[in-house]
Amino acid sequence: MLDKNFINRKIKLIHEELAKLEQLSDYTLKQVQDDFIKMYSIERALEKIIMRAIDINQHIIAESAKGYETIRGYEDTFHLLAGLGVYSEEFAKKIAPSAGLRNRLVHEYDDTHDDIIYDSVSDAIPQYAEYCNYILLYIKKPKQGKD
Repeated sequence: MLDKNFINRKIKLIHEELAKLEQLSDYTLKQVQDDFIKMYSIERALEKIIMRAIDINQHIIAESAKGYETIRGYEDTFHLLAGLGVYSEEFAKKIAPSAGLRNRLVHEYDDTHDDIIYDSVSDAIPQYAEYCNYILLYIKKPKQGKD
């Protein structure tokens, strides 16, 4: 059974981080690069947004999937939600690569450049706002879960 309180709490936290990103998106790349606090804030907000979405994905999969689905990584969790009817596969293809960004941030890959992180903000804000809307609509449906 879906834990709607858990999901709603995660959605609320994602919205809070999106609001922070909105404020930070007003700065230029140069302004962000010149201020480590701004850059760190962007990195951390992105990481938290993506990880909370993955937490939601994993919970929905655990409670709603059939149990035989293959998940090789976090990106797959976004695609699996499309298979469960949470949103379209087209949307999954747009948002799923953010899991790779999360991996780059967490594992501090050497090829993660400031411009990649900065540019991802303009994608993350609308995509994760849309993601939250899809999730909220999904949990309002009368029946979710394993058959």
